[in-house]
Amino acid sequence: MSPRLTVVMPVYNEAATVARVIDLVRNAPVEISQEIVVVDDASTDGTRAVLEKIAAENGGLVRLIAHETNRGKGAAVRTGIAAAKGEIVLIQDADLEYDPRDYPALLEPILEGHADVVFGNRFHGGAHRVLYFWHYVANRTLTLITNVLTGLNLTDMEAGYKVLRADTLARLRLTAERFGIEPELAIKVAKLRCRVYEVPIRYHGRTYEEGKKITWRDGVAAVYHILRYRFFD
Repeated sequence: MSPRLTVVMPVYNEAATVARVIDLVRNAPVEISQEIVVVDDASTDGTRAVLEKIAAENGGLVRLIAHETNRGKGAAVRTGIAAAKGEIVLIQDADLEYDPRDYPALLEPILEGHADVVFGNRFHGGAHRVLYFWHYVANRTLTLITNVLTGLNLTDMEAGYKVLRADTLARLRLTAERFGIEPELAIKVAKLRCRVYEVPIRYHGRTYEEGKKITWRDGVAAVYHILRYRFFD
């Protein structure tokens, strides 16, 4: 029997893009069955109404879970994981930066039995929009620190695309509320000695004018989370 894929989609104030992203996910070129668990993190821009309409029209495929207060991406991801029914879980942002056409490449190492965890890699082989230099430097620095402390050789620790076997997720006690979910996942799968793969992905980054939310404060916080999850959790 083929495994089932659960796509967990944390959403906050993405009324302009979320319907398009869900449509792309629904039409992703995968041969295994899938469900989409969308977690609205108390959006204030009309996203909830868009999602309620989509869920009503796609019963059985799209499930909507709503946070009544804004708790952060990590909390939304954890809510989605808790509701997932699939044997494989893929984390999908709702902002059109990541392309569901990459699902076959992301799933292949797990479906072929080689990997427990797959990270997307925005900077190796896939088309990506050229944007902020200092974001790139920060990402490389955070990835380097993670690698030094875990012994991994990741290229893009902060990539939003992460795919995990459900039985691997069941062994993780995730606690991050905001963007700390990225280093938390990387460090905890390293501690479990999971088989980790990276695959090149497309990346259509957006500007702050287009709705990008992560800031330099999240970069500073990421260092704290790396140290916390490596040594104190």
